[in-house]
Amino acid sequence: MALGLILVTFIAYAPALHNGFVFDDYLLITENPMIKAENGLYRFWFTTEALDYYPLTWSLWWVEWRLWGNNPSGYHVINVLLHAINALLVWQILQRLKVPGGWLAAMVFAIHPVNVATVAWISEQKNTLSMLFSLIAILLYLKFEEENRWRWYGCSFVMFLMALLSKTAVAMLPVVLLGCLWWMKKRVKWNDFVRSVPFFGLSLVFGVATLWFQHNRALENQQTVQMGLAAQLAMAGLVPWFYLEKALVPLHLTVIYPEWQIGASRWMGYLPGLALVGCFGLFWLKRRSWGRPLFFGLGYFVVMLLPVLGFFDQGFYRFSLVADHWQYYSIVGVVALAVATAKWIGSRLDERGQHWGTMAGMAVLVMLGIGTWSRSCVYANDETLWQDNATKYPNAWIAQNNVGAALLQRGQLDDAIEHLQQALRVKPDNAGVQFNLAIAFERTGRTEEAIKHYEQVLQIDPSLSSARARLDRLRAIPGR
Repeated sequence: MALGLILVTFIAYAPALHNGFVFDDYLLITENPMIKAENGLYRFWFTTEALDYYPLTWSLWWVEWRLWGNNPSGYHVINVLLHAINALLVWQILQRLKVPGGWLAAMVFAIHPVNVATVAWISEQKNTLSMLFSLIAILLYLKFEEENRWRWYGCSFVMFLMALLSKTAVAMLPVVLLGCLWWMKKRVKWNDFVRSVPFFGLSLVFGVATLWFQHNRALENQQTVQMGLAAQLAMAGLVPWFYLEKALVPLHLTVIYPEWQIGASRWMGYLPGLALVGCFGLFWLKRRSWGRPLFFGLGYFVVMLLPVLGFFDQGFYRFSLVADHWQYYSIVGVVALAVATAKWIGSRLDERGQHWGTMAGMAVLVMLGIGTWSRSCVYANDETLWQDNATKYPNAWIAQNNVGAALLQRGQLDDAIEHLQQALRVKPDNAGVQFNLAIAFERTGRTEEAIKHYEQVLQIDPSLSSARARLDRLRAIPGR
């Protein structure tokens, strides 16, 4: 069964093994001077030069760079392998928690199309690596609970530390541990809270460090989105529903989703959040019967999403408030709940019904596998990635800009202008879009329009010397 999980995972992600680098793979890995530097390991661990503090992931990339350099295949193989191991660990955890259909849930997790955004994207190796250590930490903690041997507690603590050193998005793990104890024992004792204190302490320390790195390094002391507390609450209520929809119906997946207009000024903007709170309130009231698995599964789902609900600013918010790779950790809760529910329904059917239920389950697995295979092909290179994004969501400005830039580089100027103008309609205050459009107009001989957009670039960002130089050259053309 373990070999089956690994084999199916590699089959579903076979196209990804031949993919190239995309998006920020260049910034973080192939063009990162610290990755190439001999003293890079020291700088990742003991300085604040890196964009974020996940030194264990940086160290893995530092080693991988020396193994395969600019060949993306090695990175992809490692990422798919990490994902396959994570699926095995999910199976083992669900088995220990006595959740029905643990192996099947692990299989669904392994081939779910939403996870392509993590597994087929080399930069998101930080997700698969941190997930690996966090799952091991859960397993060891459950072993400690069963045997009451403190060495397992210590090993779990170390694994959690390594998970945080890989990516701090797993900071909510102490809450998950308490949730697992509640699921197993139907209550949480005072000693359980006391034992979780060191884990919460680690989360606090690394959470503060991450906020500092995001503000000072990734965001460069700027704010990506201007949202007050009211808008943050409205967003926090809406985001889990978005991810739940993508987990249950993984259609129209993409890298960058269009910008959201958070309706914080109207009472209807808070309905999704109120509905979410109401659902959990109902599950808690019914916790002694049907509400218990819903509270545990969906509770895990929402808790693991907490870092990306909008309360903490981060660099990716420049492009989108939601992203498929952000639910890599949390989707396990939805998958396990859905599979356990299907198993429960199947157990109450007659032989004929169980036969058709099995066929339906196999059909779902096949569709998920085909979806993952197809989605992996999209990550072949930047052009296929952004073209897919722009086709599905024309209002995703960065996708339109990146497609336009690629067409501009190839000399397809009219097509490039069309995409760049679409990006400009959505994001008129972006210097990069204005600059690309100015170059496109300049190359087509539309000098006055090029001058206009170069001026716009300098109004947005006066420090862009290349735009200043191009503008001065065009203004100096005699008789223009």
